[in-house]
This record gives sequence, structure tokens and C-alpha cells, in this order.
Amino acid sequence: MAHAPSGPAQYLVKFGGQSIACNQYALAKLGVDRAHCFLKLDEYVILCVPFQFGFKRSLFLASLSIQELTFFQRYINGIVGLSITFTPQRQEPIKFFIRCNLTTVGQMKGRENVGLFVVDYKATPSDLINMLGSFLENQERIQGLYEDYGRSMIRMTPQTSKILGYNMYATITEPNAQPKRIQIFNLSTKIIEHLEASGSPERFPGTMVAYQLFFKKYRVSTAGTIMSTSKLPQGIVRTVASIPFSPELVEIIDDYWFTIRAMPSLKTVQ
Repeated sequence: MAHAPSGPAQYLVKFGGQSIACNQYALAKLGVDRAHCFLKLDEYVILCVPFQFGFKRSLFLASLSIQELTFFQRYINGIVGLSITFTPQRQEPIKFFIRCNLTTVGQMKGRENVGLFVVDYKATPSDLINMLGSFLENQERIQGLYEDYGRSMIRMTPQTSKILGYNMYATITEPNAQPKRIQIFNLSTKIIEHLEASGSPERFPGTMVAYQLFFKKYRVSTAGTIMSTSKLPQGIVRTVASIPFSPELVEIIDDYWFTIRAMPSLKTVQ
């Protein structure tokens, strides 16, 4: 009877075709040391930043002129070295030097003087596979929490704000407009309900907006789609919007519900 794969092999079977977009959240969770990420092309060493991680292929960005990018294109299909350091929380730094094939060198679309380097690993270190697999596995868990906690609204009182680590500051932004401050009234991983001062616009359902919510742990930036808007008797505008999956917000709300469950006396805050 065949045994189920474990360790790196398990992650390759489950996530081998996936990649990780290297946004601020992912870089922080993985512990990428941006000061120690280099591509070595012959005698040239290029400081770069990860753009996308994969188990077999990764993309990196570097600040280079058009002339420099043209020069480095001569190394396409050649062997290059990737030197990168990760410093996961509460762990010693993990350093990798990986031999790669350089498959693409070009300018990043819409970004002047930013070069895009695509490299294929000759062999992916087991520790790197474990790090990327563990991150993706955790994202699966957080995605499930996004669905679960989306059904439970949190009324934003001074006490709940303190538990959430919410700094009592949030903004809404519409296209070609300056951010406006809002007061969050209710919040879940999927829904934000907020209030704005008298005279604020009543937005049509389907309107796209952007939110920034300031917490001690993260500053959450997320899109929003207006579901409904109404005006209260005092002229205050009440808006309800749906928000997409935000791992930062899910983590914050997960910590909140964990605290509530761990301390029964706090259940009265709901």
C-alpha cells in the first residue's frame, strides 16, 4: 500500500502549481530580508525584491535603467545565482543560495526603470518548499475563517475596539477623490457598516470604493462594494458594503474571537 507523501513532497503535490504574490503581508509572514536578496549574473550582483514566489519559478524586481536591462538580457538562458535570506518570527535567519536558469529579463509593465527577472530553480531546497507550503496552508485556513466569521458582525464599541486593537480611525476613498473619514459601526470579515457625517453622499449599490482601517497589528487596505446606503433622521449617512478576503483583517478578527472565547466575561460585549 502506497504511503501518502509527507514534508516537502506533500506540499509539492498539494501546492506545486500555485504561486505567492509578494505583497507586504506575504513578505512579512515569510520573513523575507529585503536587504539580503540578490541575483548574481556572472560578476554582477543585483539587489532585487521578490515579486512572486513559486516552487519551481520565481519573479524578482530590480531598479535598473533601460540600458542596464538591455545589457543583462545577454544572460537569458544562462545560469545565475539567487541569494536570499528569510527571518521567520522567533527563528534564526535561513539563508539560501540557489542555482537558477534565467528565463526572462525585461521591463515591468507600467514601471519605468524597474526590471523583471524570471528564474527557474535548478533544484528547490526542501526548507524553501516547507516555508512556501506552510504559508499557503495557513492561507487556506485563513480563507476558511473568512467564510466562518463573515456571518458574525462585531458591534464597534470602545470595549470591542480595544480588544480588536482598532485605533478608531478609518477612511473611505472613491475614484479621483480624497479619502474621507468614517465611523465603523459593525464589522465582520465580509461586511463593513459605517457612518458618515450629515451631507455625505448616498452611494448607489454596486459602487466600488476603497477602505483603510487602522489597527495596532495591521493597517488594512481593502476594496469595497456598496450594498446599501440610507440616511438616518439626524442626517447621518449609514452605508453597508461587502469586502473581499483580506488575510490581515481575518487574523485580527480571529484574534478577537479567540479572546472572547477564552474569557467568558467578555461575551457581554457583543
